[in-house]
Amino acid sequence: MSVRLYMDHHVPAAITQGLRSRGVDVLTAYEDGTAEFDDPPVLARAAELGRVVFSQDADFLAITNQWLKTGREFSGLVYVHQLRLTIGQAIQDLTLIAQVLDPEDMRNRIQYLPL
Repeated sequence: MSVRLYMDHHVPAAITQGLRSRGVDVLTAYEDGTAEFDDPPVLARAAELGRVVFSQDADFLAITNQWLKTGREFSGLVYVHQLRLTIGQAIQDLTLIAQVLDPEDMRNRIQYLPL
């Protein structure tokens, strides 16, 4: 089973479109109605749906690190600072993650990009 992604509202639409054109299962916070939520409920919603969050928001990273320290379960986070990776590189790395890893591989894990 491949990794299904959940895009934080900070992620450029071009990344989502590029992933979808490659057959990656992606749901955005906008589509799910969580774009205006604070980060913890978004992380919880993604976990409820069994989706790995992709974010470029340092606050989101801090919250996920806190969840790791306290043992709170989540489906995983893929993080990259928005200035460290091009859109094309993000699409390539996220496609690889989605196609190669299983959801259990990402459970309670933070994966930094670039790979």
